[in-house]
Amino acid sequence: MSNHVYKVVELVGSSPDSIEDAIQVAIKRASATIDNIRWFEVTDTRGHVEGGQIAHYQVTVKIGFTVSG
Repeated sequence: MSNHVYKVVELVGSSPDSIEDAIQVAIKRASATIDNIRWFEVTDTRGHVEGGQIAHYQVTVKIGFTVSG
């Protein structure tokens, strides 16, 4: 295994369906502009409530990707 250097960005994914889907939304959007994504870490979970029901799940994720060069 070679040495790696990682850069980390923090994003918030949102979904009306589930926490897992909110994570997928964040990863998918990040992968559209960031290459070499290697890992993610969920740092916060919360939601939005409307009319006594869950309207959206919100998940803060740190996304790590390798820096080339």
